Amino acid sequence: MMKKTLILATSLLVAFSSLAEAQDRYQNRPPVIISPDLTAPWVTQLGGSVQPVVYRQQRAIDVQGERATRKQYLFQRRVKRSGTAVAQPVAMTRAQKPAQRQLDPRFLPQTVAYETQERPGTIVIDTNSRFLYLVTGNGQARRYGVGVGKPGFEWAGVHKVTRKSEWPVWTPPSEMIAREATKGHYLPASMEGGPANPLGARAMYLGSTLYRIHGTNAPWTIGFAVSSGCIRMRNEDVVDLYERVKIGTKVLVI
Repeated sequence: MMKKTLILATSLLVAFSSLAEAQDRYQNRPPVIISPDLTAPWVTQLGGSVQPVVYRQQRAIDVQGERATRKQYLFQRRVKRSGTAVAQPVAMTRAQKPAQRQLDPRFLPQTVAYETQERPGTIVIDTNSRFLYLVTGNGQARRYGVGVGKPGFEWAGVHKVTRKSEWPVWTPPSEMIAREATKGHYLPASMEGGPANPLGARAMYLGSTLYRIHGTNAPWTIGFAVSSGCIRMRNEDVVDLYERVKIGTKVLVI
């Protein structure tokens, strides 16, 4: 009987000792340190500084006004450069809207070889290739990327620059107002010039038509057929062209 008691006591002592050791290891275990995001190793290789963050499980106190006592939410503890800690739900860190497309480098202004019989100072717009050429002579031209008329609004012809305007007022034609209204888009009768104005920083009006060469507040549309017939340019590009062009300049659209 005494032998059985000693064996049982020894077994219980070993079991309690193992349990205590396991609990001690669990309680003293250091927090898991991981990078703020999966790109951190690459940032480190590029010389960037990456601060570690700690992911823990916390019990949510209140969600949308209702107390949650049995649910746990994974929170990301993000340490700002200032040292202030901010807790954010992981599900809330996604981008609010997709990033806009970057401009293809080939649509940036550049001097190119361009053989033409047009005189220096003439503007030639190739709507198929989405390029505007300002002829400079000696077989060269300054080339800009442009946005052109969408299907059904293409046109070609020869005109002259009859007016120039800085930060022009936009007055949508009645046809455009009616057309957009059928799509549920209601345009203003007029809009003062400014960064939000669809005509952008500058406009050069072509003859007695409704068409213009103008800037845009949507530079990612350059290189596409997107307008109602006008020729769009990035604001910085249209400002550059505006300074080089005079009233009476010939404009050839092909």
